[in-house]
Amino acid sequence: ILVIGRANAGKTTILQHVCNTIDIPVIFDGKGNKVCGYRVSDAYLSCGHHNIEDELVFQSNLGFVFHDSCGFEAGSIEQFEKMKSFVVDQAVMGSLKKRFHAIWFCIPMTDYERTVTAAEWKFFNECDTGHVPVIVLLTKTDALNLPAMEELLDDGLEVEQADEKVAKKERELLGKWLVHIKGILDECKFPPKAYISLQKMHEEKADCTTLMQCTADALNEETLQSLLISTQQSSIAICVEYAVQK
Repeated sequence: ILVIGRANAGKTTILQHVCNTIDIPVIFDGKGNKVCGYRVSDAYLSCGHHNIEDELVFQSNLGFVFHDSCGFEAGSIEQFEKMKSFVVDQAVMGSLKKRFHAIWFCIPMTDYERTVTAAEWKFFNECDTGHVPVIVLLTKTDALNLPAMEELLDDGLEVEQADEKVAKKERELLGKWLVHIKGILDECKFPPKAYISLQKMHEEKADCTTLMQCTADALNEETLQSLLISTQQSSIAICVEYAVQK
């Protein structure tokens, strides 16, 4: 799985929850050699301090292999072209083992006033991922709590009343921004296959079931769906549901 996103988009936290761990991943280069000297964090995953061919693997679930691509957010044409070339090459690769199976594109709601920047527009208009589905992940949705509270207070509610209604207002704002993002990206040359909002990922028992289900549904090959379902550790219910459907 290729993971794309801005700095501090919460990518590391998502990967840890997917693999049921708090540990950092082991990093291997494209030739299978262990990469030493890095401590993985969103800073590492977002500032180009790596090679896109690097593989991130968590010991808690060796079935998942993650790649990260970034650098073009800061306007680096070289980084973008390198990422684009790698993505396109992966999209046409025949080997099931070597190619990407899905791409997670993270958009943090901490930047809700600039959800779709030039970086997103450029990616979805220039990167043909072929049969590899791109899923947009809205991350750090709890950041909408403050603007939700401010709207309620601006409407004349007392703090206590606003506290009672803020959760509902957050959901309304999230829905609003999702519609906004879809409206722009769906008009791009290579639009996302699906969208999903990830909530409360900062909590220890955050649930990745919806992310796994969304990714499985986006895959267009039954073999890949089976592989993902059997690899994920988020939900036994998904395994049962998939088995019943098949």
